Amino acid sequence: MTAALDISVTKVERSKLNEMTLENIPFGKYFTDHMLEADYENGEWKNVEIKPYQPLLMEPSLAALHYGQAIFEGIKAYRNAAGEAFVFRPLDNFNRFNISAERMQMPTVPEEIFMEGMRMLIDLDSNWIPSMPEHSLYIRPFMFSSDPVIGVKPSETYKFMIILSPTGPYYAAPMKIYVEETYTRAAPGGVGFSKNAGNYGASMHPTAMARKAGYDQVLWTDAFEHKYLQEVGTMNVFFIIGNTAVTPSLEDGTILEGVTRDSAITVLREMGLTIEERKISIDELVREHAIGQLKEVFGTGTAATISLIKELKYKDYVMKFDTDLWKIAPELKKRLNDIRYNRVEDTHGWMYKI
Repeated sequence: MTAALDISVTKVERSKLNEMTLENIPFGKYFTDHMLEADYENGEWKNVEIKPYQPLLMEPSLAALHYGQAIFEGIKAYRNAAGEAFVFRPLDNFNRFNISAERMQMPTVPEEIFMEGMRMLIDLDSNWIPSMPEHSLYIRPFMFSSDPVIGVKPSETYKFMIILSPTGPYYAAPMKIYVEETYTRAAPGGVGFSKNAGNYGASMHPTAMARKAGYDQVLWTDAFEHKYLQEVGTMNVFFIIGNTAVTPSLEDGTILEGVTRDSAITVLREMGLTIEERKISIDELVREHAIGQLKEVFGTGTAATISLIKELKYKDYVMKFDTDLWKIAPELKKRLNDIRYNRVEDTHGWMYKI
């Protein structure tokens, strides 16, 4: 890590935590006492400060509101049995954040602002990290263009921020997923690999339609044939076929390179499974299910961690699974949680101590 940065800190007089409990708290609804804010002006980052969580004052002509230059990350901090705080793989999120920034023609954020600012902010609000099982502190770094100008061009000014939100389980129950054949999340040459706001805004209508039909999320397919599988909602997806874990390849640039995805691949390999990162079609999935070889389906993501999928619907073909009988996804989740909550030795160097 880089040397400590000179970040000004203004503390709240009284914590909001005194009026609430962190048990079974919903995702993304409550925020901690403080936030980090930094400005990019004249080619450099300045005004880096931690201050009380508060509304922003902005112009109606703010460039981000009109032209979508906005990116973000999702990271989690955990508390172990001894009360110590750790963040799961934040450097990987830092690197991905700047990959997104470059694709969206935005300035990169220096490591000392991202990492040291995040460390200081979490340390200040460490009492907000829940200690209950399946609970954590969600960390949301984000950046947006801040020019008060209407014009389709990269902004000259940007704002980088980090806010924190205590959370419980994201998807508590196994999900039902609808295989999307009409709408498209991403195409080669697009921005599917970056974590930008537009990707999520465009997903809301198809997701709402799937929910009206009784499903929780959609499984995206490719833009050309609606045949090859990509992501599930806000997660990467894995299929256990026989003793092989198959997950869609990243090579077309249409899928977010998930940190939890990469962690799952490492742990699944340690569990003795063969890993295949490749194109997989919905037709192959239907065939494997029909002959009893599609054993488990689950999503991976920072918010969701490991989310079991109990049903997949493609056209009139419905694939149902008894998740109570599953062995691999529950064991994967247990092993990842054991690392996150410091119950086993972190042999991968994934945990960053606050």
